[in-house]
Amino acid sequence: MFFHEPELQYEVTVEDPDPHFAKLLQQAIGGQEGEMRVALQYMFQAWSLPEEYEAYRNLLMETATEEIGHIEMLASAVTKNLRGSPKEMREETEETAAAAAAMTGQNPRQFLSAGLSAMPVDSNGVPFTGGYVVASGNLAGDLYANVMAEATGRTLATRLWEYTDDPGMKDMLSYLIARDTMHQNQWLEALQSLDDPVPVPASFPQEEENQDVNYTFISTRREEQPDPGYPWTQGEAPDGKGRFSYLPEQPGDGEVVAPPPDPSTFDEPNDTDESD
Repeated sequence: MFFHEPELQYEVTVEDPDPHFAKLLQQAIGGQEGEMRVALQYMFQAWSLPEEYEAYRNLLMETATEEIGHIEMLASAVTKNLRGSPKEMREETEETAAAAAAMTGQNPRQFLSAGLSAMPVDSNGVPFTGGYVVASGNLAGDLYANVMAEATGRTLATRLWEYTDDPGMKDMLSYLIARDTMHQNQWLEALQSLDDPVPVPASFPQEEENQDVNYTFISTRREEQPDPGYPWTQGEAPDGKGRFSYLPEQPGDGEVVAPPPDPSTFDEPNDTDESD
């Protein structure tokens, strides 16, 4: 059986290997802003869509597949930064190697647990969690979440780009930053193609909402303030279905009084003898 030579989505080169930068790159793999998050997010969003949403399903799945390629690129970058470094611990014992890794800012587990390779963790070594993934089953809501995910991913990539002086790493990150630009724009375009992208869910009958507050900015200041005249306190709302207004105080006026506790919780206050 013959196998194709593995090929990255985009070339990854490291001219000046840096174990500490390898640790920072882990955030772009398994961190909250990382590629594992968006790859799984787009997959689970796609899997929730019915047949009539085929165009959106394909968009999500193709982008998810691209993000898997980004994980591979970053994993390659981590490995090249670790294994090519003059600080690499080839001839040291496991204990001293781990100590040396910690001293240089490297995650010791990249040596101890992964043999100088990338791991599905963030820059602090915390394992990736599916809790980062947003897949609500509501296409509009998920697309808004995708814009945010790409925005935070782009912010992370630009900070990594500023941190490194390695030309190869800057080139790779420049590519990833550019893809974040495209993905933000494609999700925004997909939102615009929906009949009712806001409010989410648009299928809920708005006549069932409280009509007194559904387009009202309610101030939480201690002292009443006049309408500041911001775009979100007056004028037409973006959905075209209402006009913004301003309320200087919260509408409620009730006291917060807890009902008596269930006696089985043994939470009854003890009687006090004031004569003592």
